[in-house]
Amino acid sequence: MRAGVSLKAQHYQPVIEQRPSIGWFEVHPENYMGAGGPPLGYLERIRRDYPISLHSVGTSLGSHLPLDRDHLGALKGLVDRFEPGIVSEHLSWSHGRDWYTHDLLPLRYTEDALNKVVEHVDQVQEALQRKILIENPSTYLQFRDSEMTEQAFLVETARRSGAGLLLDINNVYVSCCNHDWDIEAYLSAIPANLVGEIHLAGHTVQAMSRGTLRLDDHGSAVCDEVWKLYKNCIETLGPVPTLIERDSNIPEFAELLGESIIADQVLTAACSKYEVAV
Repeated sequence: MRAGVSLKAQHYQPVIEQRPSIGWFEVHPENYMGAGGPPLGYLERIRRDYPISLHSVGTSLGSHLPLDRDHLGALKGLVDRFEPGIVSEHLSWSHGRDWYTHDLLPLRYTEDALNKVVEHVDQVQEALQRKILIENPSTYLQFRDSEMTEQAFLVETARRSGAGLLLDINNVYVSCCNHDWDIEAYLSAIPANLVGEIHLAGHTVQAMSRGTLRLDDHGSAVCDEVWKLYKNCIETLGPVPTLIERDSNIPEFAELLGESIIADQVLTAACSKYEVAV
């Protein structure tokens, strides 16, 4: 089992020319939903040499409105075309009746919201004819009328829909620090059999009048605290496909490759412990 990295346009040419030793690449499908053009051509070329996964940001699973069928159809087309190993989406919402945002907005963790999310996950899985993974968000506020914890909401969504979970350990760290949640309690509530992928990323710390706020910008290297949490998670969960995620301040590809090598080392040790083929 090998770690992967986010594939960005800046790295198309280096990946094609150098064919680096890396497990897989993950892309946002929304960047490839056009009818043609260079991005699709590059992705097709890279897909010949590497497995890929699709990590969607536009399905809006948590919206109270119906799913965007055009978006879902375009996603289905990419799934059929590229045959990704994993398809995932965020536990969030991003559109109203006549507007869309690139931000991944948080949910109230209520039974009503849970029912709507499960309904939407069911519809996505039926349309794609495959299981998807749902990612835990990074959040900066809490709703007073939430009826359950975030981790309980995630687990129940997966159990009712048959979906899996994408455990973003950086997001866990960011949200727990921002809200003063117990990180160990959060992680211990996630059953190993539901976790189909792990994300690792960096974040920034912003000074506020009442303390500090951690911002999930995916714009820096994975911090030491998140690496420690990752190693502990892998020791508990066993080897899980792991992605180094970077969405801003994109560095040279060698820097991301170096982080993937660190994750590879953790995965290799876990494969030996759990007697899983590397």
